[in-house]
Amino acid sequence: MSDDHEHHHVDWREHGVKVIPGNSLDPNTTQTPGMNRATAINNARAGAEKIWAGTVTIHANAKTGAHHHGDLESIIYVVKGKARMRWGEHLEYTAEAGPGDFIYVPPYVPHQEINASRDETLECVLVRSGQEPVVVNLDIEPVEKPEDVAWIDPIHR
Repeated sequence: MSDDHEHHHVDWREHGVKVIPGNSLDPNTTQTPGMNRATAINNARAGAEKIWAGTVTIHANAKTGAHHHGDLESIIYVVKGKARMRWGEHLEYTAEAGPGDFIYVPPYVPHQEINASRDETLECVLVRSGQEPVVVNLDIEPVEKPEDVAWIDPIHR
């Protein structure tokens, strides 16, 4: 029988559960017009190695251009407002999500995020499967052209 008790040498007070209060999120100095973003969980703030999490607030009628996030998986949880996602080689598929809904974006999927409301802010929680800010902008003509405000993803730092 192997002795698996090495974990008793870990300082769990220092390396245990962390609570990051909503009012102490890090609003990464670079902000983008049309959105506000704040990092809650990353390597620097919480020691996370495989995931990143934060909040993103997208102004009314804001839209991204077409892009994908390489091998990263993304989960978007809609807190308030209405999100519309378009995806596919020609962004030919569409789905909408409202408060309480989760959106999953697999690796390499070409997509566009849209605040589907012309007057309500879209508030989301975003979780990613990595720390690296991978964004690959695609030369796809979106059905809905970014007009008023471009929604720049939190990882376009």
